[in-house]
Amino acid sequence: MNKQKKVYVYQGFERFWHWNQALLIFLLAFTGFEIHSSYEFFGFETAVDIHNKAAWGFIILIVFAIFWHFTTGEWKQYIPTTKNLRAQAEFYLFGIFKNAPHPTKKTLISKLNPLQRLVYLGLKILVIPVMVFSGLLFMFYRYPQGDQIAAINIDNLEIIALVHTAGAFVLLSFVAVHLYLITTGHTITSNLKAMITGWEELEDEDEDNGNTTNSEEKEVKS
Repeated sequence: MNKQKKVYVYQGFERFWHWNQALLIFLLAFTGFEIHSSYEFFGFETAVDIHNKAAWGFIILIVFAIFWHFTTGEWKQYIPTTKNLRAQAEFYLFGIFKNAPHPTKKTLISKLNPLQRLVYLGLKILVIPVMVFSGLLFMFYRYPQGDQIAAINIDNLEIIALVHTAGAFVLLSFVAVHLYLITTGHTITSNLKAMITGWEELEDEDEDNGNTTNSEEKEVKS
């Protein structure tokens, strides 16, 4: 069994982005369901106002996250691969309940396993863009009044509402699975602690020594 060594895996902005994104998604979901009359908490008008403000906050966060991913090279974490993809799926379906060894090794340059890469990439290039675009259509539907924006002066919002709601359910399904998978680390809280502190215990192997040193340098600079 390989030794474990603490490595600075998640940088400051990465953690800031993760937790604020989570907060905004929960706030958007909570107010969104109230807008759909699932329950009453804030009141319809207040729920709409909070939902819109949270949506703008989410969009601004996305812009900064895109800039960070491309300037740091972290976008490479989401490049899909078929290597160990089947083994990873079988691990989540069966192996994890039999205490089987994890089929992929987490490193600084490969934080996500093959299945995570596909799911996260799908969220970033499909689900979240659909949510943002359909949400903006809601915000600017016939606003301001006049022929200047006749291109989006559509007859009704039914299809857009269905797409936006479907996207919300997909996003919430991901969050539910994500919350469960948080508990599947070395200990039940190790993954959670890593996203709070930035430090995580990874396998200490010779080929990883250089990466470990670089990670500690990043921590000093942050």
